Order: sequence, then structure tokens, then C-alpha cells
Amino acid sequence: MDGGLRLNMNALDYAILALYFVTVLGVGLMARRAIRTSTDFFLSGRSLPAWVTGLAFVAANLGALEIIGMAANGAQYGMMTLHYYWIGAVPAMVFLGIVMMPFYYGSKVRSVPEYLRLRFNRPTHLFNALSFALAQVLIAGVNLYALALVMQALLGWPLWLSIVVGAAIVLAYITVGGLTSAIYNEVLQFFVILAGLIPITVIGLVKVGGVDGLFDAVRSSDLGEAGLHTWADTGSSANPLGANWVGLVFGLGFVLSFGYWTTNFAEVQRALSARNMSAARRTPIIAAYPKLLIPVVTVIPGLIALVTVQGLGASSGALQYNNAIPLLMRDLLPNGVLGVAVTGLLASFMAGMAANVSGFNTVFTYDIWQSYVRRDRPDDYYLRVGRIATVAGVIVGIGTAFIAAGFSNIMNYIQTLFSLFNAPLFATFIFGMFWKRMTAWAGFWSLLAGTVGSLATYLLYLGGVLDFGSDLEESFWGAGVAFVMVAVVAVLLTPLGRAKTDDDLRGLVYGLGGVDLKGDVLAGDAAWYRSPLLLGGVALALSGLLYLLVL
Repeated sequence: MDGGLRLNMNALDYAILALYFVTVLGVGLMARRAIRTSTDFFLSGRSLPAWVTGLAFVAANLGALEIIGMAANGAQYGMMTLHYYWIGAVPAMVFLGIVMMPFYYGSKVRSVPEYLRLRFNRPTHLFNALSFALAQVLIAGVNLYALALVMQALLGWPLWLSIVVGAAIVLAYITVGGLTSAIYNEVLQFFVILAGLIPITVIGLVKVGGVDGLFDAVRSSDLGEAGLHTWADTGSSANPLGANWVGLVFGLGFVLSFGYWTTNFAEVQRALSARNMSAARRTPIIAAYPKLLIPVVTVIPGLIALVTVQGLGASSGALQYNNAIPLLMRDLLPNGVLGVAVTGLLASFMAGMAANVSGFNTVFTYDIWQSYVRRDRPDDYYLRVGRIATVAGVIVGIGTAFIAAGFSNIMNYIQTLFSLFNAPLFATFIFGMFWKRMTAWAGFWSLLAGTVGSLATYLLYLGGVLDFGSDLEESFWGAGVAFVMVAVVAVLLTPLGRAKTDDDLRGLVYGLGGVDLKGDVLAGDAAWYRSPLLLGGVALALSGLLYLLVL
């Protein structure tokens, strides 16, 4: 980004931005009153209603990767970007709510790695805890770096000041109010983000002559007719995304998607904070409904930028695809509305980073420090460790932020991280959760082999040994390689060891019972229209119907 993105903000715009900063800090201070134990700090005391955790679940993902990355993908790949939502998110979110949350919530685990300790063994637990902690600080760095670049380009703030301000605000409200502060701020940020993005979409569509005018302009662009379809020409890699249907369905729709949404503790943590089993199961399913429609304020603006910003797609400078949203803000929005849009954009960065940091501090405290460094200390001790871990996570995030600088499209970078960290973890979970015979050491070596396989695929691609259609295609195949490696190692090693008994696995493995789905249902939660199966089925049907519009 450079001075070509500078916004002409006035006193009203800055007042709106300042009001938002004051509000999020106020939420953190109010949440502090509820922090009495480490469970309160890390899991909100497992007391929040489903609508709050559901909105927080989707808002935690609505960060820089979503807003900047998906708008960039919309401009670069057209309607094929919708795959990230309708096959790459919604089915996995429904699966998490219906199938996996009963085991997470019913087993009373405090984190995803802790589930692996109970299902397999401590080495598997430690390996996943360390890899998750690394992934979270890397992804937090992406959010923070993108935030700093936007603040520098749009507001003229020095890069170091932008990083310090963004990091300090997130650090303040999480350190003070813990997960409760992060979740309630995410609910607030969800609406602030929409308030900032909707005007861009509406004004942009008016400028290009509505939806029909936009589609006509896309047909005349470099994307052409292919930019308006999702499944056309996916029999090969000769399409804007450079991916065929096998990579899309198996790599993105199955391994990457399910790997992210069902095992990423930064998301699952929101559901674990719900007040009962019913609310926990509905959390990701409630989140699936706004997820279906988020493309209206991400992908559509990307297409608008493609047809209105001359020269968009340059490898450097203000015209990179990553700048699609900031360029539209510069060109379309009047003062006042501009202040809301800037606030919404900054809110998205902070929501994403807060999710990463809150996940990091929980796993570091419970799964690394308490489990392997200092056991059996008073609860107050771990509460202090959690706050120190929050500070450390933000500081490390500042350092990892600059790794993201080498990627002109940050979504490509993120998909690579997901294929390395989430895909092998998901495969290990699926086999471990549905195959009771799988042994503890088969779980460890499978997870390690899947991670190594995905990393090797990426390194061979960088070295030119493997030739994929695009960086995204590599991440899809890397995820597929990870899944296959996990499956092969699990099948080979399981017969060589002794499986845990049914009593040891009850409540952790499908088909053995031990999960109470109704015992803690509160008044109203048992209503037919709140059934996870019904809500999930409707979400999947809507996803299919939306696909029919842009096949």
C-alpha cells in the first residue's frame, strides 16, 4: 500500500473511530467483573447463550483474512470465491454442531488438544498444543500486519504506531476481560463490520448499474464469463481459480474446511463457552446462516473493485488485489460513512486477532504450562499465567506479522497454513472419533506424518518439483496429501498396538455412548425449531439453493 490509498477523513470520522475504541475497552472492563476463576477467563464460565456464542463464532472468523482476503479473491477469481463459503464453510460448521460438539462439550475438555490427550496420549496432546500455538501466533500476525498496513495507508499513521495501537487495544481488553470480553466485543464487531461494508456494496452497485450492470462489466473484464460461475470448467484447472473439482470437493470442501471449522480451537472455544449442550451444538449452526450471506459484502465488493479500479491486480503498490476494499472506501464513501467503514475494517482485524490470542492463551496455559511445566498450582496462578500468555502472544504476533509481508494475497498464505496445521489434525480427529480400534501411538504418528506430508508437498511446490495450477491448488492438494498420510499410517500402525478399552473411550468415540444430549437443557432449548438437526439441514439446503444461482 502507498499514499494512493490515503483517505480524506474529517473530525466526524475520527470521532466515530475513537468512540469504537473506547467502547471495546469499556466492554473489557465490564467483563472483568465476571472473572473469578481461570474457567471464567478462558471459557466465560461456560455460561453464554447460543445467539451470543453463534455471532461470536462467525465474527471470530470475520477478520482480515475474510474481509481483505475474500475481497481480493473476489477480484482475482470471481464467483469461484463462493466455494470458500458454501462448500468450504457451511457443511463443516453444521457437522461440528451436530456430530462433534457433543464429544467436545460432553467430555468437559477445556481445549481441542485436551481431547487428543484423552483419546490418544500425552505426546499427541503436546504435539498438537505446540503446533496450534504456533499457528495462532502466525495467523494473529497476519491480522496485525494487515491492520497496520491499512492504518498506515488510509490514515497516514506510521507502520510502527499502527502496530502498537492495534496490538495494545486487543491486548488490553483480552487481558482484562478474558474470553467474555473477546466474545461480547466480537458480537459488537460483527454489527460494526456489516455497518462498514454494506455501504460499500450498495454504493458500488449503484455506481456500476446494479447487479446486471456489474455482471456485464465482469464479462468485459479479464475474468470474462468464467468470473460469474462457480463450477463451470472445473473438469480441469482451466478456470479463474486454477483448481479442478477434485481439489475443490476433497481438498477445500472436505479436508481444509472440516479441518479448520471442526478442530480449530480459536473457533471451537466459542462453542465451549455456551451455557449448555444444546447451546453449544447450535453455536456453529447459528453462525452458518450469516456465513451464507457474507459474500454479499466481501466477494461482490471485490468484483466491483475489479471493474471500477483501473489496473487492479498489480504485484506491488496500491493496486494489489489485497487493496480492493480500501480502494473502494477511498473512491466511494462520503465522510461520516467513511468513518463507519474504517471503524468496521479495523474491527474486523481486531476480531480476528482477538480470536487467535484468546485461543493461544488458553492452550498455552492449560495444555502446555499446566500439563508439562507447572502442575497442581492454585487456580489464581493459572489465571495469572493466562494473562501473561496473552501479552506474550501479542508480542510474538507483532514479530510474525512481517512474515505475511511476502504474500500479495494473504488468503493464499492462510490456506497454506491451514493445509499444514489443520488438515492433518482433522484427519486424526475423524479416524480417532469414529474408529475406536485406533491406538494411542497410531494417533501420534498419524498426526506427525500428515503434517510432514503437507509440509513436503509445499516445499516441493516451492522448489518447482511439483507443478500445480496455483498456490491455492497446492494448498488443496497439500491438505489431501495430509489426509491420506494420516489414513495410511493409522491403518498400518493400529494392528501393532493395543487399543484403549470401551470404558476409557466412552464419551470420546462415536457409538459408545457416554454423551448426555438432554440432561442440562434449559427451558426453551428443547423447542422443535431449535433442533440442531433441523437448523443444520436448513442451512445445508440454503447452501445448495444458492449454488444453483451461480453454477
